[in-house]
Amino acid sequence: MTLNGAAAIAGIGETPYSRSATESALELQLRASLLAIEDAGLRPRDVDGVIPIGITGAPAEEYIHNLGLTDLRFSGLVPHGGASAVGAIQMAAAAIAAGICTTVLVPSGRNVSSGARAGVRIHQMPQFHYITEFERPVGAIAPAQLYAPMARRHMELYGTTSRQLAEIAVAVRSHAVLNEHAVMRTPITVEDHQNSRMITDPFRLLDCSLESDGGAAYVVTTPERARDLRHRPVVLRGVAMGHPDSPSAITQRSDLTTVGVAKAAPIAFSMAGISHASIDVAEIYDCFTWVVLCQLEDLGFCAKGDGGKFVEDGRLRLGGALPTNTHGGLLSQGHMLGMNHIVELVRQLRGDGGAAQVDGARVGLVTGYGDMGDGAVAIMEGA
Repeated sequence: MTLNGAAAIAGIGETPYSRSATESALELQLRASLLAIEDAGLRPRDVDGVIPIGITGAPAEEYIHNLGLTDLRFSGLVPHGGASAVGAIQMAAAAIAAGICTTVLVPSGRNVSSGARAGVRIHQMPQFHYITEFERPVGAIAPAQLYAPMARRHMELYGTTSRQLAEIAVAVRSHAVLNEHAVMRTPITVEDHQNSRMITDPFRLLDCSLESDGGAAYVVTTPERARDLRHRPVVLRGVAMGHPDSPSAITQRSDLTTVGVAKAAPIAFSMAGISHASIDVAEIYDCFTWVVLCQLEDLGFCAKGDGGKFVEDGRLRLGGALPTNTHGGLLSQGHMLGMNHIVELVRQLRGDGGAAQVDGARVGLVTGYGDMGDGAVAIMEGA
């Protein structure tokens, strides 16, 4: 059985992103959920599956009570950090294809401005327990400190430069400038990146994603049903997940420069039956600039070690060969666990991308990157 054509995203919703939300994480999730359901032209009682995203995700019972769901037949969790949002597309499609349910809501929301920062939150997560026990005592506390050795190793092996990482930050910010819902809308240059303060070598401030509040959600159903709903459906063509070697500790890997997307990408492209040249737009998880570069290599858009050259000369900008993170991404729009990447891909493939619309976008790709490098890839097509 294949999931190619087994499901479509019929509705999307997101709240404004900010650094000072007054609503709780649950309230933000519920608000985004209602927006996605309404966008699909459905009612809450039409939902019979729920896959909450993130460590702040509420249990299924909260959606039954607060949204008035009357016949919830499926609920599940994808505990893969930033890869969970894309992984949930696979789970929802599989549940629908198996006949377990017909309409799956995937919600997320968080309020980190009034809670613990990332360096505290991750050590409350079970998948980080090796890091917490053995590496946190010697200073590996926040995500930037965990991922920086991967970027530095890539630089040493392949000659990748900080200015090449800056190309990613500048491209993504140029798209955020066009997005009235982005947190960071001031244009930046390569020199701005180079002058931003060092966080942990080689990551500068402008290499790092935002900490932000907000909610986002999407609704998955069958392509047949989606065609009868409000918007042009966005159909799943290929999807897969993958774990890196030594998934619980980056420092114990023989290769620090390859992540789980490398295992997922060949499966997703094979399922979709398309080549890389067919991808019109890419929404790539961007917790750090180097994570984008690494995934471009592991996805197969260029060879390992060639990512630095690949991102030069505006390739990732609107009008470039591979417009990437057309909403501003985690680096500039807001950090919503990659859910905003899925929302943006659906907008692009509907032709609703506004000022950042990629001309003629028909096929797109979205990735997730979680924890110590878990990866997920989905390839989708506007119907």
